[in-house]
Formats: sequence, structure tokens, C-alpha cells
Amino acid sequence: MPLKKYIRDIQDFPKPGIGFKDITPLLSNPIARQETLDLLLSTVKDKKIDKVIGVESRGFFFGILLAEALNAGFIPVRKPKKLPFETISATYDLEYGTDTLEIHIDAIEKGDRVLIHDDVLATGGTAKAVCELVERLGGEIVQCNFLMELSFLNGREKLGDNEIFAAMTY
Repeated sequence: MPLKKYIRDIQDFPKPGIGFKDITPLLSNPIARQETLDLLLSTVKDKKIDKVIGVESRGFFFGILLAEALNAGFIPVRKPKKLPFETISATYDLEYGTDTLEIHIDAIEKGDRVLIHDDVLATGGTAKAVCELVERLGGEIVQCNFLMELSFLNGREKLGDNEIFAAMTY
């Protein structure tokens, strides 16, 4: 199934000059959603994963499904002041500004093997910030896993030697 047909392009969102990849058509189709999940699992299903991180907010959709399929814990990484317990944070640049992400200080134990999932790898700033949070808490990154990669933005370069997988590449 050609999964890209379930991704809708929205021009000038969230601001002029940005081409947004809307995943809601993919989420609303159960066959496309399952095929996407199977593809995301294909490179990690035989690896030991203790925790799956889903990055706010579109990383939550498949992040929780990946955690369930891998029998792993799920950790939400969120924007500031959205998590109720003590957190650590990382600030990063993205293609249209800057932002900050937070994780609970007890979300990852030293040595936990972590799968990081988000919807898009663009400039790599978000993923790099999440990798930093995982490493600061003592986790081991098994893979950075994405629905889509916007390869023309060279985000992979910011992720060093971390294994990267994207279900779709633009």
C-alpha cells in the first residue's frame, strides 16, 4: 500500500512558507494505520526495548501503539508545564522557531533501552533534544523512529551515530 497517499500537504501551516504534512488521513484509515505500524516495527521487533518515547503530540499516536506491540513502557515527552511531576528539559531549534521539551526525571532508569518515536524528522532539532534527555537520564537509544523524514532538511546529521528509521521519505 502506498502510504504517502494518506499524507495530506497543507501549505503555509503553521505559518507562511511552511509545508505541513497532515497525518490525520493515515490515522483515520485502519488498514493504512496498521500497515504503518507494521513498517515502524519491522526494524525493532527483534530488539530489546524497555521504553518507547512519544514526542508531543503527534508522536503519541504511534508511540503508544509501538510500546504496546513491543511490550514496553510508554513515556510522553511534552512541552513545558504539561507534565505533573519533576522534569528535566532541553531547548532546541526547529524549522520555524525554537521550543522546549520536558521528561519526568524518573521516566528512564539507567541502562533502559529506548526507542524514540516522532512523526517527522525535519531539521533534527526535536529528535536531538529528545536524545539528549534520554542520555542525561542514563538511557541507551536503540533507534530514532519516524513516520516521515524530510530528507532535504538534513536532520539525520544532528543525530550522530544513532540508528534512524523513517517509514516514508520526502
